[in-house]
Amino acid sequence: MAFSEKTRIGIILRNEAAREILVRRLPDLLSAPPHILSLLKSMTLEMIYKFRQEELDQPDWIAETLAELAGAAADSEEPAQEREVVPSAAYERAEVPEASASLRSPEEAEQWGIYEIELHGPSHGNPYTDVSLAAEFRHGDRAVRMGGFYDGEGVYRIRFMPDAQGAWTFRTESNARSLNGIEGSFRVAAPSPGNYGPVRVKDTFHFAYEDGTSYNPVGTTCYAWTHQGAELEEQTLETLKASPFNKLRMCVFPKSYLFNFNEPVYYPFEGSLEKGWDYTRFNPAFFRHLENRIADLGRLGIEADLILFHAYDRWGYSEMGPAADDRYLRYITARLSAYRNVWWSLANEYDLLWNKELDDWERYAQIVTENDPAGHLISNHNCFAFYDFSKPWVTHCSIQRVDVYKTSEATTEWREKWQKPIVIDECAYEGDIDQGWGNITGEEMTRRFWEGAVRGGYVGHGETYLNSEEVLWWSKGGRLSGTSPDRIAFLRQITEESPGGVLNPLPSDWDVPCAGVKDEYYLYYFGFNQPKFRNFNRKPGTKYNVDVIDTWNMTVERLEGTYEGSFRIELPGKQYMAVRLTKTE
Repeated sequence: MAFSEKTRIGIILRNEAAREILVRRLPDLLSAPPHILSLLKSMTLEMIYKFRQEELDQPDWIAETLAELAGAAADSEEPAQEREVVPSAAYERAEVPEASASLRSPEEAEQWGIYEIELHGPSHGNPYTDVSLAAEFRHGDRAVRMGGFYDGEGVYRIRFMPDAQGAWTFRTESNARSLNGIEGSFRVAAPSPGNYGPVRVKDTFHFAYEDGTSYNPVGTTCYAWTHQGAELEEQTLETLKASPFNKLRMCVFPKSYLFNFNEPVYYPFEGSLEKGWDYTRFNPAFFRHLENRIADLGRLGIEADLILFHAYDRWGYSEMGPAADDRYLRYITARLSAYRNVWWSLANEYDLLWNKELDDWERYAQIVTENDPAGHLISNHNCFAFYDFSKPWVTHCSIQRVDVYKTSEATTEWREKWQKPIVIDECAYEGDIDQGWGNITGEEMTRRFWEGAVRGGYVGHGETYLNSEEVLWWSKGGRLSGTSPDRIAFLRQITEESPGGVLNPLPSDWDVPCAGVKDEYYLYYFGFNQPKFRNFNRKPGTKYNVDVIDTWNMTVERLEGTYEGSFRIELPGKQYMAVRLTKTE
């Protein structure tokens, strides 16, 4: 292939001859720490020069580099890709009776619970690739197909989330004769207390559980918390139990990044970093641990926003080939889509994964959605450039701020553009590390939450305070030490007290955003401004109770009397104040 100034560094490095040229022209390239190298691989020659122009001090550096690379490009060949293994009908001998594998399945499940079929069958060859397994579940005239998976040591499982009460039947399908044609039946009872079903989009911009119960995502981030060992993971769960958060962004794969250089307890594939990974053989212990932690979150009422790919990697999982990527996605959706508290995030910062093009992301989305009959929420998170959230499979917009200062203030614009819920999963983090994305104050984090909320969106939290153990919440979990979580809990309470339990933006004055319901409820937020008073103009004849809200000190002062028409409200002349007008009965 021909190289240009738009070619990503990772693609150039894949060509041996081009790699030698590039390393000669950028001598320190391959000595960069893994988290920096992953970023550099995602950049183009043009971007590299822009970031290092002063250091390189060569106006013609790009042209000269491309001239040298031209010869390497002419001689290059695309790297060979692994071929997908197609399960054979001859996996088991013809004399093996059909439907002869032993079956264990319960007689009853609850609506939106996990119904699991356990089968004990063959283990020769490589069952992860050699055996296909699924089941068709029937409820009346309705049929739902759910893929199964191999869980090691001759055990196969099919997990299904029944969404309707009553009688169900199933029949298995497999190329392995002993696993094919196994039938059974079960009844689905009413959901247990606290089981409201999976979260769905409601009224275009908001969310609710399947049973209609309102759900306002109040998210936080612990990317690698499930890779830290039992003691720290249990501490994280205890912290979450006492927090206001009901959604957690977390990675499937371990992470190699600042303040996160420890090895995980489990690896997702058989093999090792030194000898290489066998991407055709999963490590069931890794996935059992992950699903147990997802279940732990579910018991706390927390949605697991599961990140399927990310670039901060020293093990090679971010650079698997297409066949391995696809196999992994089918496996993890088979294992986890029956968990009602799962959301799918195709990637954290999809545009940093240098070996994946837009067509790949669309293919991944198709694999996940086709193998997830529960229809969980799904999106794709950005670094530099937003994904195209208008794609029909995208349920909500998972956003990282692209402007250092303006973040939540663009919520209304994004709502109007995409007509989907706006979830600003990464608005920066409360903390004190040396990175600009990780050292905003608790006041600023709280302000961003409020600015997003009154514009009809949902903002996510993270925390990066330094400590001697280098256990930072945003990556490893542990304990929260910041000042914003209590204030976020206060905002959650204010939101849930609003009509319908949600906030929708209303036409606002140029300097103060407002949310609510016209002529009934108004919530004004003044942010970092500090007025001593404010004049309001409402429809004459409609009376309002007025609350002055200190969003930082978490107080609500109900003013005496009622107000209508044009009126003036005295304010304390300090930042982070809000005013709430509620129509009197």
